[in-house]
Amino acid sequence: MRSARAIHDPERGRHSDAAPRGRFAAAGAGIGLRLPHLIEAATRAPSVPWFEIHPENFLANPHAAELLRSIAAKRPLAFHTVGLSIGSADGVDREHLERLRRFAADVEPLLVSGHLAWSTHGGTYLNDLLPLPYDEETLRVATANVHEVQHALGRPYVVENPASYVGFGSSTLAEAQFLAELAGATGCGLLCDVSNVYLSAANMGYDAYAYIDAFPAYAVAELHLGGFTREPDAATPGREILIDTHAASIDGSVWDLYAHALARFGPQPTLIEWDNELPPLATLIREAAHAERVALEVFAGERADASAR
Repeated sequence: MRSARAIHDPERGRHSDAAPRGRFAAAGAGIGLRLPHLIEAATRAPSVPWFEIHPENFLANPHAAELLRSIAAKRPLAFHTVGLSIGSADGVDREHLERLRRFAADVEPLLVSGHLAWSTHGGTYLNDLLPLPYDEETLRVATANVHEVQHALGRPYVVENPASYVGFGSSTLAEAQFLAELAGATGCGLLCDVSNVYLSAANMGYDAYAYIDAFPAYAVAELHLGGFTREPDAATPGREILIDTHAASIDGSVWDLYAHALARFGPQPTLIEWDNELPPLATLIREAAHAERVALEVFAGERADASAR
């Protein structure tokens, strides 16, 4: 096991040697549980160690919430929020945050995560996760919002690296550095979406492996894997762009990057995401089983290397 690194907690004004806040107690590869699979998951108890849900799908759906409670009695759950908008200069929606707090208190997920993005302005929700400039002002806004979310939920929040298609010339920090600063300022955990790293690197022209190497490993609480779609880039004829659709199997190059991430971060709970063109639940279970096999190969290789030394 990796030793815990010192974590700066500005609220207490000192360094802590405790494990990263936001650590997920479940292990292995889970799957994103979407509403079309809910009854099957509740009645057939599929062979996965944990599920992750978007709580927004359940807040106004009492029947689905009741089924989810029955699942939560048998399997650990994680929440992955899509509506908190921690990058918004308007601040988080406190009514939505309160609904989320009550639901989390009811269902008791082991982890609550969300995106480094913004999606609200002037009280209007935008159906997208929009990019942010990585500078000191954005860091101040995101830090204040994460503090508010964590105070309301009474637990650490876990922040995911985004899928990127454009960048800002005004950015003064690299994305991995920005996330490290945010984790240091708030004590939040980090969710490394390996598929997002791969497609962002392809879209933005940087090295995905170097990004993983720069990512603050001490704060990692979870990994995500999802499929993407290749589309022509309308702005640059002859070039393609990778879109984070969660509508396909995980690409082979992403599996390779996932093995590198495991070697860097150590054993981490890993989530298989599939949101569009949803296949049978058995397909997601097979993807989760493949993630387990990749992890076994990585750590078996590390043990063999250690024994040979």
